[in-house]
Amino acid sequence: MAAAVLAVLWACMMMMSLAPASLAASGFEEVPTIAFDEGFSPLFGEDNMVKSADGRTVSITLNRYTGSGFISSDYYHHGFFSASIKLPKDHTAGVVVAFYLSNGDVFEKTHDELDFEFLGNRYRHEWKMQTNVYGNGSTDRGREERYLMPFDPTADAHRFSILWHSRLIVFYVDGVPIREVPRTAAMGADYPSKPMALYVTIWDGSTWATDNGKYKVNYKRGPFTAVFSDLVLRGCTARSDIPLATTADDQDRCAAAEEDLMESDEYSSTMAMTARKRMAMRRFRQRQMLYTVCYDTNRYPEPFPECDVNMAERQMYWQWGESKVVRPRVRPRPGRRSKRRPSPEATAIPPPVLVSLQQAD
Repeated sequence: MAAAVLAVLWACMMMMSLAPASLAASGFEEVPTIAFDEGFSPLFGEDNMVKSADGRTVSITLNRYTGSGFISSDYYHHGFFSASIKLPKDHTAGVVVAFYLSNGDVFEKTHDELDFEFLGNRYRHEWKMQTNVYGNGSTDRGREERYLMPFDPTADAHRFSILWHSRLIVFYVDGVPIREVPRTAAMGADYPSKPMALYVTIWDGSTWATDNGKYKVNYKRGPFTAVFSDLVLRGCTARSDIPLATTADDQDRCAAAEEDLMESDEYSSTMAMTARKRMAMRRFRQRQMLYTVCYDTNRYPEPFPECDVNMAERQMYWQWGESKVVRPRVRPRPGRRSKRRPSPEATAIPPPVLVSLQQAD
């Protein structure tokens, strides 16, 4: 009976998903981009960083000696942050590429963080994408979600964006929202609220990134290079060099700037959450989401207050939050035909071991 119900739910989900989600080349053409030197500086591994002649494209590399990364020159009180990213190809097990907001260098025990993390994989296996939300050091209440991507992120660059507002957070892929985190009173200090900088890094995550650490970085298959372009820093900068010294004037100034952004044409035409965009988000999540904390009742018997729990959808997930129907795909070897998609009754996989994601140190 359970298998029959699952099959019906799967068929309904696929019928709802017949119309393809609109994944534009970027989705945010109206948002102005900047050159590296206009808003960023090296963070580590500068010898593994290469800028284009016009400074608008930056490559960062992981080799057997070090990773690489850069950071925004300022901290921001909310805003819109975006980049087009092309990931390393072929065998990338253990490699982590991260595009994220954080203030962990300033607030070591009470840091905020908004993550896009890209987890490498074995040859012919897909990269996985992960989002996370931390507020006020809430790393023991991780809000992870993990997805496949509906394209090959190693073939072409695709745009990944974060809207961080005082009332909501939205993650976008090629202009399509994939996750919305509305601020609720019940979230309290778990909602990121202190000024954050934008970080871009590539590093060795062998201990956890691929199949919970089963597959390590193989430096004989390296070096591994990620390319970033179309850089966007659209927010209100914290005037103080040290965000701990944020003043009431800063807060008032940035609250006004935030409202200006929300009332702008670029916001209404690209970033604003509409009924149409929420439908596109639901389609993406139905097709691509491998894991969500909202249905992980093993870790959290009660879902987080921002979770939009759908009881029919919940049956599509195991009690540890893994999807029963979305499965990683393996690209066929050259000259071989691909295997058929597994059925909804596919054998269950064991619960994952989820760890704190920011382990670049």
